[in-house]
Amino acid sequence: MENMLLVGLSRQMTLERQMDVVANNVANVNTTGYKADKSLFQEYLASGAHEDDFRGSDRRVSYVTDRATWHDFSQGTAEATKNPLDVAIDGKAFLAVQTPRGERYTRDGSLQINAQGQLVTSAGYPVLGNAGPIVFQPTDKEVTINADGGVSVLEGLSRIDSIRGKLRLVSFAQAQKLVKEGANLYAPGEGNPAQPDATSKVRQGFIEKSNVNSVAEMSKMIEVTRAYTQISAMLQQQGDLRKSALDKLADVPA
Repeated sequence: MENMLLVGLSRQMTLERQMDVVANNVANVNTTGYKADKSLFQEYLASGAHEDDFRGSDRRVSYVTDRATWHDFSQGTAEATKNPLDVAIDGKAFLAVQTPRGERYTRDGSLQINAQGQLVTSAGYPVLGNAGPIVFQPTDKEVTINADGGVSVLEGLSRIDSIRGKLRLVSFAQAQKLVKEGANLYAPGEGNPAQPDATSKVRQGFIEKSNVNSVAEMSKMIEVTRAYTQISAMLQQQGDLRKSALDKLADVPA
């Protein structure tokens, strides 16, 4: 009976953490460039019986543990915005971003220009080019971002075509080591350096939508809730059964 309670409790603990993951995905269904997280579960075996008269198969008690979460880096849908500063990345690359915590990486291509003329993310972090932050002049017009990430403008009244930099596109040999830090940013993780990406392409005037499947995630949320409720009912029944057994054992005839 104790084993059943412990197995049920272990399942409830993993369901609670799975609900946190699913809820976070649902909350970011409209976040530009967001990548969904998935839960990874594993069976954990432990010895449950110790008396010699138990059969070998009865010695194993199977628990469940959430081993880890992993990032789903599948491509999100590209949505046209007609904003020349918006970019969507076709491929596995990330934009390099400068933050107070150091260099970070994002798929959020909803960009803008701040008061200092820097190209920044929606959170205000400077987007890095191959030679540092990309900076525009007050007289720059008609920003063009090429498929390879090159940023050019028509400068001043003479409308001279000038280069302002090239978006630094990077990828990672071990993308699952990337750590989410909020604001749609990733830290590289230990032993996982950024590498130049020459195969991914940039699409100007588009943004990459979240790859979260809202219908699937809502269905999973209902499934997790029902499973948690069913286990709670089972544990309550086992508790009642134990209480009834103790009452009967305590009812000693006079």
